Amino acid sequence: MQLGRGLHHSASDTSDKNRVKSRLKKFITRRPSLKTLQEKGLIKDQIFGSHLHTLCERENSTVPRFVKQCIEAVEKRGLDVDGIYRVSGNLATIQKLRFIVNQGNCSISPRVFPEEKLNLDDSQWEDIHVVTGALKMFFRDLPEPLFPYSFFEQFVEAIRLSSCNFTIQKQSQFYLNSSGSFCFLSLHRIVARASKNLMSTHSLGIVFGPTLLRAENETGNMAVHMVYQNQIAELMLSAYDQIFS
Repeated sequence: MQLGRGLHHSASDTSDKNRVKSRLKKFITRRPSLKTLQEKGLIKDQIFGSHLHTLCERENSTVPRFVKQCIEAVEKRGLDVDGIYRVSGNLATIQKLRFIVNQGNCSISPRVFPEEKLNLDDSQWEDIHVVTGALKMFFRDLPEPLFPYSFFEQFVEAIRLSSCNFTIQKQSQFYLNSSGSFCFLSLHRIVARASKNLMSTHSLGIVFGPTLLRAENETGNMAVHMVYQNQIAELMLSAYDQIFS
């Protein structure tokens, strides 16, 4: 009899677990995407996940304020840090920073960026790798990357043909009037301190290639694409003076 009751409980537990799994699966598959919530007006004025040009227009600037704050923090206390941008920060803390930035900028009424609320010198953000992690996440979350989709194949073809002059010319036409120049200026300063932070143009190319540019339809050999992405970002840093002078 005891054995029978044990089997009954075991079957009941399995059934309960299956029901829970089924409900979780339904919840995940039915959960609306960020884009859907934004289109319905349920989420407004997000920082992460917004188009770069939309943020700049909203803030009447050429560089989003959050990007400026992150880069200023890096230049203040991260230029000599070993593995800056390469070393990962605590993901939970990065997500917390992302949440605070988005929550502070979600409202139906016109908003003002709460710089007094977001102090990256606060002790909770003392790990500079958290700040760099949040900045990389910001760029990864852009609906269209910093390098526009329309440029991707041109960049790749130029790398294939080793047409560096062509590549530089095409990149210059876009970057000289965009927030890209602000970002690459900071990366250029990091390269200048490579003897201390151990981040060369090659290292930063590996970190930022997939973060700053990608194909609109990521099909085909992704490993090959990643090599080109890294090479393009590395070229931008190696030829910095030619591109941004």
